[in-house]
Amino acid sequence: MHRRLLLKSLGTLGAGSLALGGTRLWAADAPANPSTPRFLLVFLRGAYDAANLLVPYSAPFYYEARPNIAVPAPGQAALAATALDGSWGLAPAVAASMGPLWAQGQLAFVPFAGCADTSRSHFETQDRIELGQADNGTRDFRSGFMNRLAAALGANTGPSRLEAMAFTDQVPLTLRGPVPVANQALRNLGKPAFSPPQAQAIERMYAGTRLATQVSGGFKVRDEVARDMADEMEAASRNAIGSKGFALEAQRVARLMRDRVSLGFIDVGGWDTHVAEGGASGALASRLTELGQGLATFATEMGPQWAHTTVVVLSEFGRTFRENGNRGTDHGHGSAYWVLGGGLRGARIAGEQVALGRDTLFQNRDWPVLNDYRALLGGLFTRMWGLSPSQIDGIFPGARPRDLGLV
Repeated sequence: MHRRLLLKSLGTLGAGSLALGGTRLWAADAPANPSTPRFLLVFLRGAYDAANLLVPYSAPFYYEARPNIAVPAPGQAALAATALDGSWGLAPAVAASMGPLWAQGQLAFVPFAGCADTSRSHFETQDRIELGQADNGTRDFRSGFMNRLAAALGANTGPSRLEAMAFTDQVPLTLRGPVPVANQALRNLGKPAFSPPQAQAIERMYAGTRLATQVSGGFKVRDEVARDMADEMEAASRNAIGSKGFALEAQRVARLMRDRVSLGFIDVGGWDTHVAEGGASGALASRLTELGQGLATFATEMGPQWAHTTVVVLSEFGRTFRENGNRGTDHGHGSAYWVLGGGLRGARIAGEQVALGRDTLFQNRDWPVLNDYRALLGGLFTRMWGLSPSQIDGIFPGARPRDLGLV
């Protein structure tokens, strides 16, 4: 194969990285400093129903609006919400996994969170959130907010190797931009894009060129990651918590974030619950159970570095406050974000709030958005890294960061 044809098939080479079969690999380098803050964004694609996770049990209208799918108030059933304060309860689906983190002050929720987009389109709103650009400006799909954050932090440059990485099949929109970003698919790890003979042929092709070290190092990192993850997959098959879904992936993500990654992104699908959503049990509860187990596994696997780690779980928008005729919920507006971390000032419901009722719903159907995600994340990043107002404006143009004192 001629080199120009190989480059055409592989895609564009970024400085310091090599794109291989949809996966961008980094040359081997020193791991990140253990005390460097870690940030993981977990994106729930499909719009999860926040009202059946963070249960507004003190609002009578919640039970009126959801006669079939509401989660029972604390003490009202064998399977019921656990009171977090006088207004909010935690769904029983995550009580075992998230309850201990809440008790240790390592978990907080921000209800009424989201963005200004009212299209209720999954793709439109996901794009808006991942880009993080001004609401009234022209969108630049070449610049995601996490890539701009990586640029502000000097990610993937210099000896410290403060590395940004997506644990996805392709680099997501939020990490696209001028800073080259690695991605590692977490599925089909036993089927690399190039066989060993092909990898050796490619290394010989680039021998003596300026890319020789990057190519060789890229394959080395790929092989190391694949071996580590394969070992953990085998171990997880004997562990009930980590044997399925997100719980398994979270264990692998934690391994990489401990060793080399400071900015991470992973997305989890399957949250569009139009039909037969369920309440304290059922389809949504099962997904929440897996998600909670995965997050708890991630926290444990991070070990001492959990103290320097912050995780934000968000979705493109929330769902209708009222259930629909199919005992599900439809596309909504405001949601509830999760914030986790070993150094968190948690065990609280943070941000601006309002009592839920007919008169306070957005367009008479949804949670309102009272806490803009750009302001929330801007305040969080300011606390984590001490970024200046001008740096935050570069990440979230025109947004005013809001410090909720979570870290």
